[in-house]
Amino acid sequence: MRWLFRIAVTLILLAVVAVGGLFLLPSERIAGLAVTQFEKLTGRQLTLTGAAAPSFWPNFGIETGPVAISNASWSDEGPMLTAEALRISLDMGGLLSGDFRIRAVEAVRPVIRLERNTDGAANWEFGGGGSGANTGTITTATPGVGKPFTLDRLSLDGATLIYNDRQSGTRLELADLTGTISIPDYRGPVTADLTGRRAGQEFAATLTLGGFQQFLDGEDVAADLQLSAGKAWATFAGLAAQGPVRTSGKLDADLGDMKGFAALAGLAAPSLPPGLGQRSVKVRGDLAITDQGDLSLGNGEVTLDGTALSVSASLTPGGERPYIRASVAGGGFEAGGGASGAAAGGEAQGAEAGKARGWSTAPIDANGLKAFDGEITLDLGSLRLAGLKLDGLSARLTNERGRLVADLRRISAYGGVASGQMVVNARKGLSTSGDLTLAGIALQPFLTDLAGYGRLSGTGDMRVKYLASGRSLAELMASLEGGGSLSVGRGELIGADLAAMMITLDASQYGTGQKTIFDSLTATYTMAGGVLSNQDFLMVSPRVTAKGRGEVDIGGRTLDYRLSAVALADDQGQGGLTAPLIIYGSWDNPRFTIDLDALAKENFREDLDEVGKKLQDELGITPNPGESVEDAAKRKAEEALQNELEKALNNLFGGN
Repeated sequence: MRWLFRIAVTLILLAVVAVGGLFLLPSERIAGLAVTQFEKLTGRQLTLTGAAAPSFWPNFGIETGPVAISNASWSDEGPMLTAEALRISLDMGGLLSGDFRIRAVEAVRPVIRLERNTDGAANWEFGGGGSGANTGTITTATPGVGKPFTLDRLSLDGATLIYNDRQSGTRLELADLTGTISIPDYRGPVTADLTGRRAGQEFAATLTLGGFQQFLDGEDVAADLQLSAGKAWATFAGLAAQGPVRTSGKLDADLGDMKGFAALAGLAAPSLPPGLGQRSVKVRGDLAITDQGDLSLGNGEVTLDGTALSVSASLTPGGERPYIRASVAGGGFEAGGGASGAAAGGEAQGAEAGKARGWSTAPIDANGLKAFDGEITLDLGSLRLAGLKLDGLSARLTNERGRLVADLRRISAYGGVASGQMVVNARKGLSTSGDLTLAGIALQPFLTDLAGYGRLSGTGDMRVKYLASGRSLAELMASLEGGGSLSVGRGELIGADLAAMMITLDASQYGTGQKTIFDSLTATYTMAGGVLSNQDFLMVSPRVTAKGRGEVDIGGRTLDYRLSAVALADDQGQGGLTAPLIIYGSWDNPRFTIDLDALAKENFREDLDEVGKKLQDELGITPNPGESVEDAAKRKAEEALQNELEKALNNLFGGN
């Protein structure tokens, strides 16, 4: 950026010549000489509209009308600089002694366009640094260039700064820039105090650089920055240099709810969940930017909604996407909401309780995964994530072209542990898959937090493998494919007393206070189209043993299940009452009914068989293979009727 400073000084020195050496000439002649000399030095066209009026008192200087400096030949965005007016004041005593002391420079509503093309050439590079018309001859031998100077005050009034780097695809626009820049000593500090606006977000910045000449020469100088945007603020203290830009030092920032800084960065405000920065994000640590543009945060302390995390991270720009590498440790916070569903334990009754709340249909935007590649390791303590309560999480996340893979090394939760892998793929639409193993999990709180289902109590082991796609949680649940298994030790089925139902033949034995205690429960299942199918459910308890099969519509949150339960059996499992129990309806408020027809067939089969045997003996009925006694009796009656009919016909037509 030193050439930008030098060309500004050259323009000022031309004004000095115009005022100091040619003040007897008409102003049009002064302006013409200044324009000619500027174009000779820079290879750019300088346009002065209106007269350039010199002033002698109280300050020695010049004031112009509208000003424009042409852009590089390869640019198509208009002039590099325009301003409605320039006012320059100089110290007369300094001019006579060769010490260029600039009292003030005021630019009225200037528009500054800084550009870099795809080949890396910059439009602020003068003196042979460009091509075409950009072939000026500014060198260190040019009069005035490289000479020490001071600037008491550079005033900007409603300035616009546009930075467009076509090589990296970066574009920055700052509007309404108002403030002052001061260089009281060429070898001393520089201070800038500016306010402005970007993307509708107002900001204020105060910058101090320890040495102006050293900064121009590309050396590291002390830097101090205070920046605020809305309720957010940040401070930086360390070293900075330019040509290219690099910096290192201490960062302290309170980003508030992220809205202000997100707008200032040209990004949409992130929708952060509770516990993960929805209310407050604070960052402290060692910030560094290398001359290649790499950014890193060392010894970082990040506080999200009051929860402290230790963070070390780096960002490497370039390529198709920036690459993020980070390590995060901490815990003790809550993030996300609970599950969608009925109250825990399924105790709610009545019409309202029977209405399934359903899965969320809000669109899920996972396009943020396409914005970066990276690798993140997590070592977290207790946390609540998406409604699940975890006691510890150790995982490695890798993201490549919008596909996030989470290798879950160990999760401690609900009294047990889990491990496996989960994938979120946003490359084309949204899909997710997983292969998880859970051991020793307390099922009632786990299923309540996961899916709003709290009717199964006990400690169990689970295995689940799944694949789903969709634009919302509802679509994901309705598309589930996969399978798994469940094994539970001693526990309870809450909300229904199966033994009482069969003993009393009353299917109303469910609701508040009802439960079935069991010694073990096992099942395997498959999933297709959001529907879970099971054929080998087995529950063993002191009072009732049940086998089952059926379907659970996960997408629709409904049940259609049949249990064949045996109650009051002896110690060898013999005898007792067998009842087919049908469970149906929403899983928030399921219904139970006993299949009485099947009940009769199951429990009175021996009596029916005895009756059938007597009928066979007395009527001489012998059923054919696969034929019931009833059907055999009908067949026997039809045969007898046919025989009698044949006899009658014989008597009528040929019996004499």
